[in-house]
Amino acid sequence: MQFPTNFICATDDFCDLEHPVPAPYIRKSFTLADSVRNAEIIICGLGFYKLYVNGVNITKGELAPYISNPDDVLYYDRYDIARLLTRGSNAIAVLLGNGMLNGFGGYVWDFDKALFRSSPKVALQANIKLSGGESVAVVSDESFRVSDSPIRYDDLRCGERYDANKEQPGWNIADFDDSAWNYARKAICPKGEKVLCTANPVVVAGEIKPVSVTKKEDHYLYDFGSNLAGFCRLRIKGAKNQKIEYIHGEYLEDGDLYVRNLQFIRPEYMHLPPYLQKIEYICKGDGLETYVPSFTYHGFRYVSVSGITEEQATPELLTYLVVHSDLRETGNFSCSDETLNKLQRMTRNSTLSNFVYYPTDCPHREKNGWTGDASLSAEHTLLNLNPEASYKEWLRNIRKAQNEAGALPGIVPTGGWGFDWGNGPAWDNVLINLPYFTYLYRNDKEILRENATAVFRYVHYLTTRMDENNLIAIGLGDWCSPDHPNHKAPLVLTDSITSMDICGKAAFLFAVLGMDLQKDFCQRTAERLRSAIRARLIDLSTMTAAGNCQTSQAMALYYGVFGPGEQQAAFQVLLDRIRECDNHIDTGILGARVIFHVLTAFGYSDLAYDMITVPTAPSYGEWVARGETSLPESFAGNPIRLDSGNHHFFGDISNWFIQSIAGIRLNPYRDNVNEVNIEPHFIEKLTETKAYHEAPAGRISVEWKREQGSVRLCVSVPDGMTGRIRLENTYSFANGHSGRILEAGAHEYPIGKRAIKKSAMARRI
Repeated sequence: MQFPTNFICATDDFCDLEHPVPAPYIRKSFTLADSVRNAEIIICGLGFYKLYVNGVNITKGELAPYISNPDDVLYYDRYDIARLLTRGSNAIAVLLGNGMLNGFGGYVWDFDKALFRSSPKVALQANIKLSGGESVAVVSDESFRVSDSPIRYDDLRCGERYDANKEQPGWNIADFDDSAWNYARKAICPKGEKVLCTANPVVVAGEIKPVSVTKKEDHYLYDFGSNLAGFCRLRIKGAKNQKIEYIHGEYLEDGDLYVRNLQFIRPEYMHLPPYLQKIEYICKGDGLETYVPSFTYHGFRYVSVSGITEEQATPELLTYLVVHSDLRETGNFSCSDETLNKLQRMTRNSTLSNFVYYPTDCPHREKNGWTGDASLSAEHTLLNLNPEASYKEWLRNIRKAQNEAGALPGIVPTGGWGFDWGNGPAWDNVLINLPYFTYLYRNDKEILRENATAVFRYVHYLTTRMDENNLIAIGLGDWCSPDHPNHKAPLVLTDSITSMDICGKAAFLFAVLGMDLQKDFCQRTAERLRSAIRARLIDLSTMTAAGNCQTSQAMALYYGVFGPGEQQAAFQVLLDRIRECDNHIDTGILGARVIFHVLTAFGYSDLAYDMITVPTAPSYGEWVARGETSLPESFAGNPIRLDSGNHHFFGDISNWFIQSIAGIRLNPYRDNVNEVNIEPHFIEKLTETKAYHEAPAGRISVEWKREQGSVRLCVSVPDGMTGRIRLENTYSFANGHSGRILEAGAHEYPIGKRAIKKSAMARRI
């Protein structure tokens, strides 16, 4: 495919907080001498674009084409436009926004200093075949006309300012008179690899009405009931030049909007009012006006609206348009405990709120592709949704961001920030975990091949960062523990164990691809790290990992630092640390990702359930008790702090719900995606559970329900799948056995409980 590289722009000037520059209109009229046989347009609009053909908006979704460093990857979209063109006059028109190209609101991460920073620009080419055989090409050049749009200011993080008095009706149709407009300027083509965007588009996935509207002293507070991501549609009959301002936030303090947890204010702008997640709209005053932001989105539950009258402050004034990548549900979980059901919904809310082309850390103050967050969430996201196309596209950006030494930044995309702080093995393992879990659950070898070279470079990089003891301590540790920023697990332990896991998974990846030399190198490096960890960081006399805390012990058990003969004693140490905390969580994100799986593997699923649901902090249950509707960033008991209320990196509990409570374990031995083991755990405090997952072969569903002292287990698997049903050793089928061959189709199994002493040896980690 030939990608157009002839970029044009309206101006070389670009926005800043104190220097607003309007988003440009760009258009071209042309005449066709015959009817159209076929036609397509290929476009790269930077930072964001909206594309119109003869007045019809054909843009694939919100924030097109993508969010990237354009010097790494340059994204194009292709549209079939034959149905929209006609014999005679036609017009192609584009509205451009700043997007990542001019991300001045991201100054904390140096996006305002990025070498690719520029005013918005576009390259496009329409290839048209007429019925008579003639070919016509419409190519972006200096003959295109440009003008200021009503969007006087836009930023991905800060928001948008719109003056309806500046509208130019009909600006995007063929017979519009653009003779007073300026001509476009030639612009520089960014250096990135040119590709068609294959990531799931960003769409408006739903609408929410406010649950309440409350009058405050000089403004109105709208509560939409859920902390999600998107923007509001404004509908108002206003007076000419009436200025409406609305600010979006997650929390209330003393009954009014709290935004201090969202602010990043550059020191030289401290004299300005906080401008983040803020919309300004100036009415033209000629009846009902409707406005939806074009080039920004927000994370919020509440909106503070000023500049309106009491008569205008109706529930119909604002409608919450929920925005995220267009991901399809591929799995879900529900049970008899409403706390777990709410946590499943909260996990879904946070996962989707933070998926805008790729996983972000939060949908408000940052909107960054933090690598560690995505890595921690990869498995539960794949069990619940279909992110694999978007993962593959984002991995292209991750590979491009890898430096010559093999190191990765903590955020992708980046303009160079994130190598000196914010990365390290626990974040960098996104490079292996996204391909690894996508392969396990989708049988996609292509994602392994695409990333093999980058993975091998990274493993080699790890060998250059080992200290004299063959250990690694170079990155972020067990982030967001209850006493954040402090954490009990030593960095050298968490980094070394994570590096060992990366190397082990890399060896598996290369074995699948038949790359034996690379496999052997990675396996030797994993063994080298494990030996060093055991020698330097494990007290083998007590089977205690350095730090003597929940995270240290759980990670050492989960990732195989302890041998089979050592696991029982090591697990007892973990139990002791849990009991000391009165069965509460005392981990950050690294420990929380593994601790419940370890408890299940040793027969303590009920304890895992209790730790999750206990209504006092630190726990997931405390989040539910205080009314959160998405997953917060921290286990701290007080939500009013500098933390986000919408992060997804604590969401692996959904994975635990599906795999451990319901027991759906797809591809359990990592060699056959058409194999599934059903290994339910009948939590004593639950009376029923339902879950499903869409495997490549079809839907797997599990339901179990307690009935008069027994359990009725219903399992359905598609034809072509094999596996076993495996029960905890305190339960058995009617024949007294704890396992049986899985049968295709839908089947019911009566299960009884038997008196067998609980084993402290792990069945599966």
